[in-house]
Amino acid sequence: MTPLPRFDPVIHAPGRLQICAILSGVDRAEFSLLRDRLGVSDSVLSKHLKLLEDSGYLALTKASQGGRQRTWANLTKQGKAAFKAHVAELNRMAAL
Repeated sequence: MTPLPRFDPVIHAPGRLQICAILSGVDRAEFSLLRDRLGVSDSVLSKHLKLLEDSGYLALTKASQGGRQRTWANLTKQGKAAFKAHVAELNRMAAL
C-alpha cells in the first residue's frame, strides 16, 4: 500500500531529509558515514538522529567493534513510509 502524500515537518529539515534519503537506499549506515556525508558535527547529527528516533522513524544500534563503540542507524518501517510520503508530497507540490 502506497502511503498518501503528506508533508512531514520532522523529516523536512534539511539535515533530517538528507539522513532519510541516505538511509532509504541502504539497510543501515554508521554514524561516522552520516556525519561525513552531511558535513556536520557529532552533536548536530546526534540531535537529528534523536528526533528521528523519538518520532519512531529511525532505530539506532550500538555495539563495540575494534575496541570502540560504534553506532548504526536504519529507517524503521514507519520511517520508510513517512519518507516516501514526504517525497511524494514534495513532488506533488513541485508539480503545481
